[in-house]
Amino acid sequence: MDNKTISRDGTSLAYERTGQGPAVVLVSGAMSTGGTMAPLAAALSDRFDVVVYDRRGRGGSGDTAPYAVDREVEDIAALIEAVGGQAQLCGVSSGGALVLAAAAAGVPARQVAVYETPFADFGGGGAKERAEYTENLERALAEGRRGDAVALFLRLTGLAEGMIESARQSPMWPAMKAAAPTLAYDNTVMGDGLVPRERLASVGVPVLAVAGGASPTWLREATKAVAESVPRGTYRVLEGQTHMVDPTALAPVLTEFFGD
Repeated sequence: MDNKTISRDGTSLAYERTGQGPAVVLVSGAMSTGGTMAPLAAALSDRFDVVVYDRRGRGGSGDTAPYAVDREVEDIAALIEAVGGQAQLCGVSSGGALVLAAAAAGVPARQVAVYETPFADFGGGGAKERAEYTENLERALAEGRRGDAVALFLRLTGLAEGMIESARQSPMWPAMKAAAPTLAYDNTVMGDGLVPRERLASVGVPVLAVAGGASPTWLREATKAVAESVPRGTYRVLEGQTHMVDPTALAPVLTEFFGD
């Protein structure tokens, strides 16, 4: 990341800009960095000035204790200020919950798009599964068992045990363990795991909520609930897409929405 800006609490944030046009800030989800969003940035760069950044505690960005969602909202506000004072936001997975919190807090965003924010209202385990995950995650991190924390997260996403064991043996595992403390950040962003309908009702800007047609039903239902909970929401389904959405499939939908 070639550029730096400073958040309100003094935390340094690393970011990159691609393309020209109205500013769009992309916000990644758990276990990811700004680089994760680079393919989507490239797909949008012919129409927009696209900003990707390392969320606090990741990649080239710093971190400041104690963590609070408000600090990450301030991070988004600092990035918007750094690129001209107004932007459109797009958050993927738990990054979607963060951009919705930022919009509810009144950051200067013209429009907000989210892809499959994994609120658990409609999942099999729902809030109970989320509470158990929270307890086990906090214990693993407190005891320094970063690998176990990553495994808990992968298990929460539905990854099979064999795949988790394969991940433990992969070259990516050390980097995943290094990012493990930020799992607590995303977990805090998600709150109790339920759609925050009261907060969403205060979002004053247009919101596009997108889900993949090949994703589990509960993810589509959660995404639809986001669109229905904001005053100016639109729900879209990308046929054939999963939670690991193809950037070239998502980009045209975002371009149409942000271009309005």
